[in-house]
Amino acid sequence: MSHIVTVQEAVTAFADWMEPTDAELAAIELEMPAILADVDLVDAEIAALETRLAELDARRIRRARRKALATRVVLANRAGCGEAA
Repeated sequence: MSHIVTVQEAVTAFADWMEPTDAELAAIELEMPAILADVDLVDAEIAALETRLAELDARRIRRARRKALATRVVLANRAGCGEAA
């Protein structure tokens, strides 16, 4: 049996020069409400997959979709007004 070895360093993704810039961190912070709303939506969908879909699950998914869309609208309006470039 032959072993496969990598040529590159295994931790290149964590090199100092790969850190996010302040502008990238600010952009992530600005989009955090939308990211969290998307996570809530995925959580609701996963919960619905684990059991038979009940009316309560369907409402939870609809509510999570509305929240995700509303946060995206807020972000799009901010970008349209020049607040977030």
